[in-house]
Amino acid sequence: MNFSFWPEEETQQCEVTYKGTTYTGYMTLCAAIARAMEEGIPITDPKYFSQMSMEELRQVLRSDNETPMPMLQERHQVLTEGGRVLLEHGGSFRSFISRAGNDARKMVELIVEKIHSYRDEATFEGKRISLYKRAQILVADFWGVMEARGEGDIINMDWLTMFADYRVPQALVFLGALRYTDTLMQALNKGELLSSGDRREVEIRGCSIRSVELIKERLCKLVKERDGQTCNVNSAVIDFYLWPYAKKHHKDMAHIPIHHTRCIYY
Repeated sequence: MNFSFWPEEETQQCEVTYKGTTYTGYMTLCAAIARAMEEGIPITDPKYFSQMSMEELRQVLRSDNETPMPMLQERHQVLTEGGRVLLEHGGSFRSFISRAGNDARKMVELIVEKIHSYRDEATFEGKRISLYKRAQILVADFWGVMEARGEGDIINMDWLTMFADYRVPQALVFLGALRYTDTLMQALNKGELLSSGDRREVEIRGCSIRSVELIKERLCKLVKERDGQTCNVNSAVIDFYLWPYAKKHHKDMAHIPIHHTRCIYY
């Protein structure tokens, strides 16, 4: 359910309070799930969430105010779909993903093949473009958990790109790694809604991926020159830096608009 948390109006944001802290954006989802677990709802059990009702999910994701979490119907659809797939493959994410071995690339390919809502693809100049933001961040998060447990022997992590969303491109523009044309900036400043697959939307996401790849290449060259060692920083780690950076400095970069696309892919 990790997608589309931006508000229609900045003054009307979904909010979830958990243990005395009020959250907005992506963290509302985390807070809502933690709250549900504390309330005894088996929200992490696919036997439950594969068949939970829309009303049950609405209660789990309830907001503190009148602004609900966006795309509740779509979240319900992808959650129940994902739960059914897990039940068909051992009943847990761990058993499902084990079919890909310890290979990050095979993990992404397995997720995209089996769970349709992860097929984040577009057509650009006649070619199929695979962006796979949610599939890749799922694998990267799994890798992070395994690393923390001392079990992080997942190969091909360097195959992953950054996770092309609406927040990291804003940070890349702020830092000077990307530059929007005046025409694009005007459209974004007006709050124009870009449909999923719109050329401008695909370019923003694609150029963000390329930008982070160039940052990674430059960083590895600097590490090699300074330390004489091979750099093991991958694009996922750079994304893990940029996303919190964008959240932390959101007031500093308020003059740079995010692009607005309502979809299940990011």
